[in-house]
Amino acid sequence: MDDDINTKIPTHQFGFRENHSTTQQCHRIVNEILKSLEEKKLCTAALLDIQQAFDRVWHDGLLYKLKATFPTPYYLLLKSYLTNRYSQIKYNTETSDNFPIHSGVPQGSVLGPLLYLIFTADIPTRNDTVMATFTDDTAIMASNENPQTASLSLQIHLNQLEAWLSNWRIKVNKTKSAQVTFTNRKTDCPVVTINGTQLPVKNEVKYLRLILDQKLTWRPHITAKKTQINLKLRQMNSLIGRKSKLTIENKLLLYKAIIKPIWSYGIQL
Repeated sequence: MDDDINTKIPTHQFGFRENHSTTQQCHRIVNEILKSLEEKKLCTAALLDIQQAFDRVWHDGLLYKLKATFPTPYYLLLKSYLTNRYSQIKYNTETSDNFPIHSGVPQGSVLGPLLYLIFTADIPTRNDTVMATFTDDTAIMASNENPQTASLSLQIHLNQLEAWLSNWRIKVNKTKSAQVTFTNRKTDCPVVTINGTQLPVKNEVKYLRLILDQKLTWRPHITAKKTQINLKLRQMNSLIGRKSKLTIENKLLLYKAIIKPIWSYGIQL
């Protein structure tokens, strides 16, 4: 069954998949940006924040897709897992009635991420754009020598995405989403909209813990990492500072566990 599932999940989805990591997805994004910069193109990207992604998975829609994906025995098993769930609120000594749950996949479970990937597997893609998803972290990119053409390709993709989002009751947090243009030129691509609202235009964006600036200099990312490391060093000074009585071995262990991951994440890029 694992092979059948893998064929249903699109290649642009790297979340919760074997041999797929955040760093590898970032490689795809950065490679596309570098290629655009080298070819003197403009690369405009929309980074979308999916609102309460796991909590808003529509059960009826998910069951429809599960029925089309799995043999009947597996479908019925998953249906029994999702249906007849109830929630209850307790405040001090008072307890509410039971309310049926019609959306959401159980978080913290093994099946939760898989069900979300199946639910969003048919998200629209286009040949003239690049889609990159890591669970609910979604980026769409379009490149062209002409800024209007690049934005038009991105806008057409967003228009198709709007209909898909509406059909499957998924919402985008437009204020937390962003558009950025990666270029060495002094011009930006025209703005794009989703559901009639213009995406905020930014000079740098954060995607999978990497800060990407317009010219891909990495300066904002390095500055942020230095600040983060200095904060951690101050917080841990009593443990790893010169006056600490910990052994060198234990100090090194703390460094490798807490400090090193901050600067080493994504350093291949």
